[in-house]
Amino acid sequence: MSDLVTITGARACTSYGEYVAQELASSVAGDERVVVAGGAYGIEGASHQAALAAGGDTIAILANGVDRPYPVGHRDLLDRVADVGLLVSEVPPGAVPTRHRVIARARLMAALSSASVIVEAGARSGSLLVAQRAAELGRRVGAVPGPVTSAASVGPHRLLRDGTASLVADTSDLARLVERDQAPRVGVDRELVLPPSPSPTRTL
Repeated sequence: MSDLVTITGARACTSYGEYVAQELASSVAGDERVVVAGGAYGIEGASHQAALAAGGDTIAILANGVDRPYPVGHRDLLDRVADVGLLVSEVPPGAVPTRHRVIARARLMAALSSASVIVEAGARSGSLLVAQRAAELGRRVGAVPGPVTSAASVGPHRLLRDGTASLVADTSDLARLVERDQAPRVGVDRELVLPPSPSPTRTL
């Protein structure tokens, strides 16, 4: 799980959001980790494309059957993901995407990765569900700040204000977010493996 990082966000992203998503995905691929996204237009598509361009691995979590590429405009992209990575779905082949399935997919995107990063998201963006599910599962959540005048920055700013997410302003922030999950737990584990003290005990 520590090798997987979910990157998601608005379908109607800005050029700023697309650029940041590509930079983050390229960094994840460069660190030999796997980019997880939902194959949608916008932030997710940019993340898949950047991971592939960097020669990395990527996984697309679909809300439909793996034999029905959706959105149709991403058929070629999803075919490339299938060639070098994975297409993952919990619904059978032939199933079409529905609102319920798109919502349910959020928990898979959150559960598969050690960290989820929200690049851009409107106030009611479905990508905020990924952040919510990740937080509920005890996974790390990151959010990219944006212009205060942009509606696409409302979601990440809310996550940062509420303390749900850590700030991801560049690739080094993302690296720290992911690596925090790999820090050794010294305290409890060390006590568990130490042999018992040879000193006798006294009972009063």
